[in-house]
Amino acid sequence: MTYQTMLSLLGQGFLTTLAIFLLTLLGSLPLGLGITFCRSSKFKPLQWLTKFYISIMRGTPLMLQLIVVFFCPNLLFGIVPPTNWRFIAVILAFVINYAAYFAEIYRGGIESIPVGQYEAAEVLGYSKTQTFCKIILPQMVKRVLPSVTNEVITLVKDTSLAYAIGMVEMFTRAKQIAVAPNSPGIVTLFVAGLFYYIFNFIVAWAMERIEKRLSYYE
Repeated sequence: MTYQTMLSLLGQGFLTTLAIFLLTLLGSLPLGLGITFCRSSKFKPLQWLTKFYISIMRGTPLMLQLIVVFFCPNLLFGIVPPTNWRFIAVILAFVINYAAYFAEIYRGGIESIPVGQYEAAEVLGYSKTQTFCKIILPQMVKRVLPSVTNEVITLVKDTSLAYAIGMVEMFTRAKQIAVAPNSPGIVTLFVAGLFYYIFNFIVAWAMERIEKRLSYYE
């Protein structure tokens, strides 16, 4: 196997890794905010159910959650999943897992806002929605960004767990190439590690730029 072929195959795996990463963020970031509202609800059953959900997501391995999401429809309900179910299951498992973590990060950011700001907004005639969107949310985003960045970087590395249900992303592709006859061997794993490092470097750089742009909220 030539190095050009190796890089081509790793590139295909990287596209799958990138798709998992982007779709997980698109789903989990807004879902996490919705879960935060449920977690802070005055309706106790909803609050308890949300706490239980967060506890399960944070207290069990992501790999186990991937396996449960992938096999449950058929084992519990007898549903025959579609042909692309493997990829859908990966996205669903990642989204519901990361949404739980983001929800707790958001909650911590919201609760760190002084109560006086809510009172001042009420005096000025702001509705609850206006208070949250115009006053609380911008400050919360700035405060939680470092924690969100850590989770996003972790997500880049966690995408490799998709192999648990047979999803061929970049790391799985690297392992397949490494054990193939006439392959570059350990060099393949080194190149895959370099892919991850560069990807994480770009993500960290982008998040740092966003944080600097929001620094005026200090």
